[in-house]
Amino acid sequence: MTNFSGDTNGDDRSTAGDTPVRVYADGIYDLFHFGHARALEQAKKSFPNTYLLVGCCNDDITHKYKGKTVMTEQERYESLRHCKWVDEVIPDAPWVIDQDFLDKHKIAYVAHDALPYADASGAGKDVYEFVKKAGRFKETKRTEGMSTSDIIMRIVKDYNQYVMRNLDRGYSREDLGVSFVKEKRLRVNMSLKRLHEKVKEHQEKVGEKIQTVKMLRNEWVDNADRWVAGFLEMFEEGCHKMGTAIRDRIQVRLKRQASKDLLESGQKRQHEDTDEQFYEEYFEHGIVDSYKDDDDKEEEYYEEEIEKHTDVQKEL
Repeated sequence: MTNFSGDTNGDDRSTAGDTPVRVYADGIYDLFHFGHARALEQAKKSFPNTYLLVGCCNDDITHKYKGKTVMTEQERYESLRHCKWVDEVIPDAPWVIDQDFLDKHKIAYVAHDALPYADASGAGKDVYEFVKKAGRFKETKRTEGMSTSDIIMRIVKDYNQYVMRNLDRGYSREDLGVSFVKEKRLRVNMSLKRLHEKVKEHQEKVGEKIQTVKMLRNEWVDNADRWVAGFLEMFEEGCHKMGTAIRDRIQVRLKRQASKDLLESGQKRQHEDTDEQFYEEYFEHGIVDSYKDDDDKEEEYYEEEIEKHTDVQKEL
């Protein structure tokens, strides 16, 4: 049987062939959580080939030295059996480890965090003092902010909310150990709290809208000059383009009118030249004289007729 109270003389059990190193970790493991699992993982990985034994104290000794647990001993044992790092669970583990316990289970090392764990039984200042002196202690690191006490503290802190949560889920006040008056008071308080949360949520939404309006106003003030300058620039450019277009259109119309007038003037001039030429030819060829002779002949004819008519009147 191995004597764990003396020096190991450099014996590293991790190199002893295929024989696994038997490492022991113990605790209460109430409300088993990932902080427990991480500690057991570190213990399991202490050596390349490790057989991890985990001891768990029963309800009697735990309630005596540490206080009431949430889970029963059987629930705590079963939680450990479902952890993948655990090879064997030792129920009814002792509060303080001694040589007989190490020999019985052939334990080579004990794994736990290095903080002194007060021995409430009065056997010593640290329950791991024995294995530390024997050089058989493997330190593991705690997970900060995660412990059974932290979980219980969260529940106690929000006790009323958890009571109402379970009441809403069908638990009776008798199941929760709550009096009739306390139940009614809790329901009123929770209703007021929900109302307060709704009012607060509404205020936050209004505040966000006000903040958005302020931001938009500030943005308008900051960019007003730039926007006005840009508008005036675009307006001037538009006016310039419009004026240019109007001017070009007027010029085109004026050119068309000038061309039309010039064309009409040329046609009229041509017509006047034709009339002048006609009259020149008219007079040149004696056409006017022929018309004049005809007029004289007609005048002589009418004079003769008048004389004849006058003579007839005289004879009568």
